[in-house]
Amino acid sequence: MRLSCLVAALGLLATAPLHAQTAPAKTPAAPPSFAKELHLTVAQDGSGDYRTVQEAVMAVRDFMQVPATIFIKNGTYHEKLLVPPQKTNITLVGESKEGTIITYGDYSGDAAKHSTYTSATVRVEANDFGAENITFENSAGRVGQAVALHVEGDRATFRNCRLLGNQDTLFLAVENSRQYYQNCYIEGTTDFIFGSSVAVFDHCVIHSKTDSYITAASTWPRQAFGLVFLSCKLTAAPEATKVYLGRPWRPHARTVFLSTEMGAHIRPEGWDNWRDPANEQTAYYAEYQSAGPGANPKSRVKWARQLTAKEAKRYSLKTIFAGSVGWEPLRK
Repeated sequence: MRLSCLVAALGLLATAPLHAQTAPAKTPAAPPSFAKELHLTVAQDGSGDYRTVQEAVMAVRDFMQVPATIFIKNGTYHEKLLVPPQKTNITLVGESKEGTIITYGDYSGDAAKHSTYTSATVRVEANDFGAENITFENSAGRVGQAVALHVEGDRATFRNCRLLGNQDTLFLAVENSRQYYQNCYIEGTTDFIFGSSVAVFDHCVIHSKTDSYITAASTWPRQAFGLVFLSCKLTAAPEATKVYLGRPWRPHARTVFLSTEMGAHIRPEGWDNWRDPANEQTAYYAEYQSAGPGANPKSRVKWARQLTAKEAKRYSLKTIFAGSVGWEPLRK
C-alpha cells in the first residue's frame, strides 16, 4: 500500500503544471522618447549626472524634437566642445555668466596645425541650439586667429553670455544659419565678429581691445541681411582709440547698426574697404540713429548709408529671420 501511494504521488508531480518553477516574463523597457523633455546636470565635483559638458551633450538622444536642457554648475571647464548636427534642441544653461566658463586655447598655426576653421573652443553644428549664462573663451592670447565660438546650426540663440577672445572671437560660419544674441558681452581685437550667417545682436556690449576692426562680414549676394546690431553699446579698452565698425571679408558684406551707442574709439569714417575700392560698390554698410561720441554720420565714408525711419522698420526679428521657414526668437 505504501508503494502504491508513492507511485500515485509521483504521477501527480509528473502531470502538475510547474508554475512555481517558472519566473514571470519581464515587461520590456520602453525606449527613450524623442518627444519627452530631458534635464541633465554637469558638475566637476561629481554631484551632477556628468563631469564634462561634452559627455552630457553626447548623452542626449539624437534628433530630439523637444528641449534637452543641460544645467552646468559653476566651474572652469577646459574642453573643446562639439555639438554635432544630430544633437538638436539642446540648451546649455550656466549657473552664472561669470562662474560657468568653457575655455580652450587652440589657434591658427599652432603646433597642432589648427586653422581658423578648427580653432574654436565651442563648435555648434546642430539646429535649435541655445545657451544662457555661460562664458565661451579662447585663451590662446594675441597669437592670431583663435575662435571662441563657431556656429553653423540654424536658429541658434545666446542670452546673457560672454564671448572672450582676441582675433576672430565669434565665427558666424555659414550662410544658412540664423543666430540671435541677446544681452551678451563680446570682446576682441581684429574682425572679432565675422562670417556669412544672418545674425542679430540685441542690446549687446561689443568691446574692442585694440585699434582694429569690429566686424568682417562675408555675406553672400543672395542674402537680404547679414550682421545686425540693435540697441547695442560699443566700448573699448583705453589703448583702443581708432576702431572701424567693419570691413568686407567678402565683397557683398552686409552690416547695419541701429540705435547703437558708440564710444569715442570709433573712427569718424566708420568703415574700411579692405584695400579694395571695388568693395565699395558691393558692400552694404548702414546706420540708423547712432548715438555717442563715435556717431559721426557726416564724416562716414560716402559709400556707407544712413537709413531713413522707413528703411529702419525692415529690421525686425520677424523680417530678418524670415528665411524659407520663418523664425522669430523670443525677446526676454
